[in-house]
Amino acid sequence: MKSRAGILHGVGSDWDVTEIDLDPPKAGEVLVRMAIAGICHSDDHFVTGDSVPGDEMVAMMRAADIPVPEWFPMIGGHEGAGVVEDVGPGVTTVAPGDHVAMSFIPACGNCRWCASGSSFLCDVGADIYSKTMISDGTSRRHLDGQPLMAMMQVGTFSEYVVASERSLIKVHDWIPLEAASLVSCGVPTGFGAASVSARTKPGDTVVVIGVGGVGINAVQGARSAGAKYVVAVDPIEFKRELAPSFGATHTVADAKSAISLVKSITWGVMADAVVVAAGVVPPDLVTTAMMLTRKGGTCVLIGMTPISETMVPLILTDVVNSCKTLKGSLYGEMNPRAGMPMLLSMYEAGTLKLDELITRRYKLDDINDAFADLRDGRNIRGVIDFGMT
Repeated sequence: MKSRAGILHGVGSDWDVTEIDLDPPKAGEVLVRMAIAGICHSDDHFVTGDSVPGDEMVAMMRAADIPVPEWFPMIGGHEGAGVVEDVGPGVTTVAPGDHVAMSFIPACGNCRWCASGSSFLCDVGADIYSKTMISDGTSRRHLDGQPLMAMMQVGTFSEYVVASERSLIKVHDWIPLEAASLVSCGVPTGFGAASVSARTKPGDTVVVIGVGGVGINAVQGARSAGAKYVVAVDPIEFKRELAPSFGATHTVADAKSAISLVKSITWGVMADAVVVAAGVVPPDLVTTAMMLTRKGGTCVLIGMTPISETMVPLILTDVVNSCKTLKGSLYGEMNPRAGMPMLLSMYEAGTLKLDELITRRYKLDDINDAFADLRDGRNIRGVIDFGMT
């Protein structure tokens, strides 16, 4: 079948909205008609090249016998929701007509990580940058007869998606599809980073650096976990103005300026947890974040650094002598099949804001405008609306 999709042909290029060919779903696969796709910084990292290894790193990967993906051409998008149109043989968890949200980490349920409750680290889910399906190693997506990579095995910037059953989470049909789309990436990543990864407790002070589509949910996660103070840090004024409505108690324009504020409100102790959620994280921002972190505290990194950045300046004596922890967090260390229903139940109860996250809607043809607005900081979360809602 034919589907119009947003394609990226290489680093530095614009998104090209063009017609692609999709094969029918095979065993364990599902055809989904997309309703909403989120505009996330992770997709833009391929435009800028921040997520694409340079020649030197490629050589190192090959020397270590690490597979080097053929990134381009690529269907973008990994956050979204839609309606099941068809299923392949053996599919048991969804049926035509079901509403589904995408999980950008497909979970097998059998590997060591899934079995121990960490499906966000699934071995199968690690193969998210490939032109072939995780189900049988063949391609379903084609442009001019050539196989296409789909961002994180879903590629939601397309009218129709063929994905593994493992990449889909069924949601109640009374949940708005736009709300379902948001809990497929940005919300759990931020919410979980502040509540699960940072282990926030009632009475804690939490600093969130960067309060866009992911960081604003770290603010929600921190308050939900009982934080006394939540300091939202962002250079963009309208994001700082919105942050208190999501649970921030204080706002400040930059991380260095936050040091004196946090020192004041904690009587010199500093923050129990710091979540670094900037869209692009320069290495020296991590240094400042660790300065904001108290003795025995945790600094959680969820924003992406350019893949070429391999050195972060840290005051190692402070890390050791103050017993500080710097950790990465993927998907907020939440498990999609448990985390998405939990977040949507909070939304239904009115304790989690989702509708308010969407600041602009775009048609697929306006995808380049959507990413321009993302880079300029005009949105909390922009979405592509395929016209089903």
